[in-house]
Amino acid sequence: MANSRKRLSDRANHILEAALRVFGEKGYYDATISDIAKAARVSEATLYDYFAGKEDILFSIPAKLTREGIELSDKIAPYIKGAENRLRALVYGYFYLYRDNPDYSRLVLLDLKHNRKFLETEAYQLVRRAAGNLLAVIRDGMKSGEFRPDLDPYLVRSMLLGTIEHIFFRWHLMNRRVELADFVDPMLEILFSGIRRKKESSAIAIKMVDARDHRGKGTA
Repeated sequence: MANSRKRLSDRANHILEAALRVFGEKGYYDATISDIAKAARVSEATLYDYFAGKEDILFSIPAKLTREGIELSDKIAPYIKGAENRLRALVYGYFYLYRDNPDYSRLVLLDLKHNRKFLETEAYQLVRRAAGNLLAVIRDGMKSGEFRPDLDPYLVRSMLLGTIEHIFFRWHLMNRRVELADFVDPMLEILFSGIRRKKESSAIAIKMVDARDHRGKGTA
């Protein structure tokens, strides 16, 4: 029975992989169930054994990839020391997911972001969980003293995710001719320079004083 369930899961994953290729080539709205079944080399009837329709397939793709990403980050997180390093690892995870799966990042940015029904799906809850991991690391950094205690963690997370999405949106508009690696580390350094807790200096602050401010006041 276990082997039977595994075979079913494998076939469903195969259909999702084929659908992602079709969505990447034709766009979600122009793709048809027939196109997906043909690409997956299954009948339309078989496809409907696993998915209710094209929209169900659309929502199942981020569920699959996000779940895999969460499982991977959960495995490696205990071995990464420091909130800054953990946050950097999570951002790299988004970067590699979007870069190595261009059909997926295109689907997310151009189709899923505009579909309100997506908010009601299991996939969206998984996406929220992944975003919640970012939030947790930011808060951990604030508690440990790595990050400034006055930060708004939601704002920091929005800055991270918004910048990543903007970079990849531009990447797709430029037909993937932009070298993405040139953006990630500089972006992170700008962010970290703003959220790191500044070390207090014991040096005496020296201020420039305009001699004109002392005219007529005499000398000591």
